[in-house]
Amino acid sequence: MTPRDEALAFLRKAGWSWDGLKAAFKSEKAIRQETVVLLASVILTFIVPVSPAERILLIVLPILLLATELLNTAIEEVIDFVCPEQHPMAKKAKDCGSAAVALVAISLGLAWLIVLVS
Repeated sequence: MTPRDEALAFLRKAGWSWDGLKAAFKSEKAIRQETVVLLASVILTFIVPVSPAERILLIVLPILLLATELLNTAIEEVIDFVCPEQHPMAKKAKDCGSAAVALVAISLGLAWLIVLVS
Protein backbone atom coordinates (compact mmCIF):
# COMPACT_ATOMS: atom_id res chain seq x y z
CA MET A 1 0.00 0.00 0.00
CA THR A 2 1.40 3.38 -0.98
CA PRO A 3 1.56 6.32 1.42
CA ARG A 4 -1.21 7.97 -0.60
CA ASP A 5 -3.42 4.88 -0.24
CA GLU A 6 -2.72 4.78 3.49
CA ALA A 7 -3.64 8.44 3.83
CA LEU A 8 -6.90 7.89 1.95
CA ALA A 9 -7.73 4.85 4.10
CA PHE A 10 -7.05 6.90 7.22
CA LEU A 11 -9.33 9.69 5.98
CA ARG A 12 -12.12 7.20 5.20
CA LYS A 13 -11.86 5.72 8.69
CA ALA A 14 -11.82 9.18 10.25
CA GLY A 15 -14.95 10.00 8.24
CA TRP A 16 -16.72 6.93 9.58
CA SER A 17 -15.79 7.92 13.12
CA TRP A 18 -17.08 11.43 12.53
CA ASP A 19 -20.32 10.02 11.07
CA GLY A 20 -20.80 7.89 14.18
CA LEU A 21 -20.20 10.82 16.50
CA LYS A 22 -22.64 13.03 14.57
CA ALA A 23 -25.33 10.34 14.50
CA ALA A 24 -25.00 9.68 18.24
CA PHE A 25 -24.95 13.41 19.02
CA LYS A 26 -28.20 13.91 17.09
CA SER A 27 -30.05 10.96 18.58
CA GLU A 28 -28.72 10.60 22.13
CA LYS A 29 -29.36 13.20 24.83
CA ALA A 30 -26.70 11.55 27.04
CA ILE A 31 -24.04 12.14 24.35
CA ARG A 32 -24.93 15.83 24.22
CA GLN A 33 -24.87 16.09 28.02
CA GLU A 34 -21.52 14.33 28.28
CA THR A 35 -20.09 16.59 25.57
CA VAL A 36 -21.01 19.55 27.79
CA VAL A 37 -19.33 17.80 30.74
CA LEU A 38 -16.23 17.23 28.60
CA LEU A 39 -16.04 20.86 27.52
CA ALA A 40 -16.68 22.15 31.06
CA SER A 41 -14.06 19.83 32.51
CA VAL A 42 -11.45 20.91 29.97
CA ILE A 43 -12.18 24.60 30.55
CA LEU A 44 -12.15 24.20 34.33
CA THR A 45 -8.74 22.52 34.27
CA PHE A 46 -7.33 25.79 32.97
CA ILE A 47 -9.18 27.89 35.57
CA VAL A 48 -8.69 25.81 38.71
CA PRO A 49 -5.06 25.49 39.84
CA VAL A 50 -4.19 21.85 39.09
CA SER A 51 -0.97 20.01 38.38
CA PRO A 52 -0.21 18.81 34.85
CA ALA A 53 -0.97 15.21 35.90
CA GLU A 54 -4.32 16.27 37.38
CA ARG A 55 -5.10 18.28 34.24
CA ILE A 56 -4.43 15.25 32.06
CA LEU A 57 -6.66 13.06 34.23
CA LEU A 58 -9.47 15.64 34.26
CA ILE A 59 -9.33 15.92 30.46
CA VAL A 60 -8.94 12.22 29.69
CA LEU A 61 -11.71 10.98 32.01
CA PRO A 62 -14.51 12.94 30.30
CA ILE A 63 -13.20 11.75 26.92
CA LEU A 64 -13.36 8.21 28.30
CA LEU A 65 -16.90 8.92 29.54
CA LEU A 66 -17.97 10.03 26.08
CA ALA A 67 -16.27 7.02 24.46
CA THR A 68 -18.00 4.66 26.91
CA GLU A 69 -21.36 6.28 26.19
CA LEU A 70 -20.76 5.83 22.45
CA LEU A 71 -20.03 2.13 23.01
CA ASN A 72 -23.14 1.83 25.18
CA THR A 73 -25.19 3.47 22.43
CA ALA A 74 -23.75 1.04 19.88
CA ILE A 75 -24.62 -1.92 22.12
CA GLU A 76 -28.19 -0.67 22.56
CA GLU A 77 -28.65 -0.05 18.84
CA VAL A 78 -27.44 -3.52 17.89
CA ILE A 79 -29.60 -5.19 20.54
CA ASP A 80 -32.68 -3.23 19.44
CA PHE A 81 -32.00 -4.25 15.83
CA VAL A 82 -31.33 -7.92 16.50
CA CYS A 83 -33.79 -8.48 19.34
CA PRO A 84 -36.65 -5.96 19.31
CA GLU A 85 -38.66 -7.98 21.83
CA GLN A 86 -37.89 -8.06 25.56
CA HIS A 87 -35.32 -10.68 26.49
CA PRO A 88 -33.37 -11.16 29.75
CA MET A 89 -30.04 -11.38 27.90
CA ALA A 90 -30.76 -8.17 25.99
CA LYS A 91 -31.62 -6.43 29.26
CA LYS A 92 -28.42 -7.71 30.87
CA ALA A 93 -26.28 -6.44 27.98
CA LYS A 94 -27.94 -3.02 28.06
CA ASP A 95 -27.65 -2.82 31.86
CA CYS A 96 -23.95 -3.73 31.70
CA GLY A 97 -23.32 -0.97 29.13
CA SER A 98 -25.15 1.49 31.34
CA ALA A 99 -23.14 0.37 34.37
CA ALA A 100 -19.90 0.96 32.44
CA VAL A 101 -20.99 4.54 31.73
CA ALA A 102 -21.93 5.04 35.37
CA LEU A 103 -18.54 3.79 36.60
CA VAL A 104 -16.65 6.18 34.35
CA ALA A 105 -18.93 9.05 35.40
CA ILE A 106 -18.33 8.20 39.08
CA SER A 107 -14.58 8.10 38.41
CA LEU A 108 -14.71 11.55 36.86
CA GLY A 109 -16.74 12.92 39.76
CA LEU A 110 -14.34 11.40 42.31
CA ALA A 111 -11.34 12.79 40.45
CA TRP A 112 -12.79 16.31 40.53
CA LEU A 113 -13.76 15.91 44.20
CA ILE A 114 -10.25 14.79 45.16
CA VAL A 115 -8.62 17.59 43.17
CA LEU A 116 -10.89 20.27 44.61
CA VAL A 117 -10.66 19.04 48.22
CA SER A 118 -6.89 18.55 48.26
